[in-house]
Amino acid sequence: MSAAHLDAARAWLAQDPDSATRDELTAVIDRAEAGDPGAIADLADRFDGRLAFGTAGLRGALGAGSNRMNRVLVGQAAAGFAAYLRDREPEATPSVVIGYDGRRNSDVFARDSAEIFAGAGLRAILLPRLLPTPVLAFAVRHLGASAGVMVTASHNPPDDNGYKVYLGGAEEGAQIVSPADAEIAAHIQAVADRADLGSVPRSEDYEIADESVVDAYVAATALVAPAPAGAAGMPWVYTAMHGVGWATLRRILETAGYPLPTVVAEQIEPDGRFPTVAFPNPEEPGAMDLSYRTATAAGAEFILANDPDADRLAVAIPDATAAEGWRRLTGNEVGLLLGWRAARTASGGSLACSLVSSPGLQVVAEHHGLDFHATLTGFKWISRAPDLVFGFEEALGYLVNPETVRDKDGISAAVAMLGLIAQAREDGETLAELLARFSETFGFFASGQVSIRVDDVSVIGRIMAGLRAAPPAVVGTVAVDRIDDLLEAAPGQPSGDVLRFWLADGSRVIVRPSGTEPKLKAYLDVRGDSAADAAARLAALEAGARVVVATPEG
Repeated sequence: MSAAHLDAARAWLAQDPDSATRDELTAVIDRAEAGDPGAIADLADRFDGRLAFGTAGLRGALGAGSNRMNRVLVGQAAAGFAAYLRDREPEATPSVVIGYDGRRNSDVFARDSAEIFAGAGLRAILLPRLLPTPVLAFAVRHLGASAGVMVTASHNPPDDNGYKVYLGGAEEGAQIVSPADAEIAAHIQAVADRADLGSVPRSEDYEIADESVVDAYVAATALVAPAPAGAAGMPWVYTAMHGVGWATLRRILETAGYPLPTVVAEQIEPDGRFPTVAFPNPEEPGAMDLSYRTATAAGAEFILANDPDADRLAVAIPDATAAEGWRRLTGNEVGLLLGWRAARTASGGSLACSLVSSPGLQVVAEHHGLDFHATLTGFKWISRAPDLVFGFEEALGYLVNPETVRDKDGISAAVAMLGLIAQAREDGETLAELLARFSETFGFFASGQVSIRVDDVSVIGRIMAGLRAAPPAVVGTVAVDRIDDLLEAAPGQPSGDVLRFWLADGSRVIVRPSGTEPKLKAYLDVRGDSAADAAARLAALEAGARVVVATPEG
């Protein structure tokens, strides 16, 4: 047993203000001291390093220890972020807006942060109740704040939580990018190194924002797509996936004039336990099964689903060939439709998507005379595309209203999709028919993904290293034409731990580690002569890609 781990655990215990995690850690220490191998390994896992602060902030499992999300870690993060903001605005009083979702301890972490920001002399503004992440992103700009913090782990497993950071001012309420992440992380580490959390100043002299902030978001988002005549009598289903989206979305629907949906009753209220799903992510198998059953019973024409913090949107349509009678559209399908919607009314500007999203958006942009930008994955990059009109990423994230929110927003995307569907209805088309018309206009694009979840993240590094050392000459039966290694990207081009394989038939495979989960992802894109041709090409590409990503590990 490591004495260093025991010392770190006892030091952590002494400054932890949370009785639940103190009791949890005390029990682990007692068992470790008694020689329990499981407890010794558990202690090492909790204290062998700390959760890293990056451009996505902090995210990890709840629990005691420096490698978990808890009140000590969050307190250190808040104190470090306050010091960073002080350095950034030395002649002013920085202001921070804090939001939180319905996950376990989100409200506690948010109040701790507000007290520490206020104790550091900042103007701290706590949102009035649990709210979607897009409302926090909106509030940073609306209130002219220096920064924002959202306590959420979005669609992660139930026992996770996170701490997401935005900057105001010239950054316009966007998520942080380098070098801000490293600078903030250094300040957080300095707090952890020099101070017991109990010595960090706190104050209850923080503000609680009134409902006018939410009112302003509702009003702005309702204007994304006021209901056309085709919305009348439109039957649809909505699920909040046990998250915080419904209360805000309902107000927007009423303001914009849309009929209210049949809701998935078991998932409509916030519940951080997420009792009906293994993973509260609409992309995960089984997550939308309750929606499908509800929609079938209600005779719905389509389903809209938000993830728990409502920054993502999923859409499903009836499909007699699917096991449940419904098919969830891919993020690329939704993104291409919303991009087409934006392009048709834009007088200029650009469309943008992450480089792993469908190449179809570039075709749409060129068709309508707009600029196009492919960025690194994440809305911290997409939102910074010049003259942005619309942006998306295939992981169900869409930015439809960049003048209001500089981040993905599942609620404004839902309103845009409702407007698109209602207008199609008015024109005598279903959503499936609208998708078919898109393909006839721009081409038959199909996308897929191979995802490998690992327990040991070092496996991902070994696979990426193997692909660089011995790159494949073929994927399936199709020759690799060229390879782009974005670690060696040219100046001004997206750079990161990404490998892009261009195949001789025009298909594309992109391999990269996930930025938020212990996964390796391979993104697959094809363009066919028909829907059947595209589907066949994609199936063959998926089989080949599975072999490619498995090969370096043997």
